[in-house]
Amino acid sequence: MENTLTPVIEVKEVHKSFKTVHAVQGLNLTIGKGQFVALLGPNGAGKTTLVEMIEGIRHPDKGEIRIMGKTWKHHEDELRHLIGLSLQETRFTDKLRVYETLRLFASFFGLGKERVEEIIELVALEEKRKAYVVNLSGGQRQRLALGISLLNKPKVLLLDEPTTGLDPNARREIWAILRKLKEQAETSMILTTHYMEEAEQLCDYIIIVDHGKILREGTLEQLLNDEKGEKVIEFTLKDAPETLPRTKGEISDIQWNGTQGSGKVTVQNMNTQLPEFMDYLQQNRLHLQDMECRRTTLDDLFTTLTGRHLHE
Repeated sequence: MENTLTPVIEVKEVHKSFKTVHAVQGLNLTIGKGQFVALLGPNGAGKTTLVEMIEGIRHPDKGEIRIMGKTWKHHEDELRHLIGLSLQETRFTDKLRVYETLRLFASFFGLGKERVEEIIELVALEEKRKAYVVNLSGGQRQRLALGISLLNKPKVLLLDEPTTGLDPNARREIWAILRKLKEQAETSMILTTHYMEEAEQLCDYIIIVDHGKILREGTLEQLLNDEKGEKVIEFTLKDAPETLPRTKGEISDIQWNGTQGSGKVTVQNMNTQLPEFMDYLQQNRLHLQDMECRRTTLDDLFTTLTGRHLHE
């Protein structure tokens, strides 16, 4: 990743294998101060393994990881104080209250009540400060977990699918907290997610990972502009067949789902290829039910690169 910002995280030619699975294959990336980066990839892509190596839980088989110029081998105690972690699921002591839980974790960093109060306000848990953790909703538990990860004002925040399983409202509450953090421009964040919208809403830079390799990276604008202004035609057919006849000319590679009676085709030139698509339907006596033309999205790009959707 090209970066003119001060490097906070540097990953150089990192490899990690588990028996016959090569989970990470020579990854390189640099993350600057205050930069929010999304790692997009399906299960098994290697993104969680990469994050675990950055957070010091696992060690690379080859390559080097530096955080603010320091390595886990020589500076573990220092790095523990620089990093904040929030995972997909965090276990708490159910019979502690929210305030008590935060006080407990704050004590690990030698922090007092003042910082606990700041965090309770930041993650909007004022009304739940006396509630037992066991009685919190899923979204409230994740806000508490995020609050704990921010207690020590970390230079690096690592979030591994923090909103998976949450309803849309709870997910947006997490996003609002992270946007506040981003405004301060002091913390660098790596976010792994299955949600394209989450990456688009929160992150400056997006890295698409699959089978332990980086397939594409850049800002959202760079990634979509790389597709040369392609457009997508999505359509459904009446009395849809299981398969479609072959296409000719500029129209090719129609992605067709015979079960749902829906399809998608990517076009470079809407002026010539849309009429050609309509001619194709007419010549093959295929009758449109619905059709939408739109710009390509991250999901389209991901499907093109990997042959599958992100959630698969």
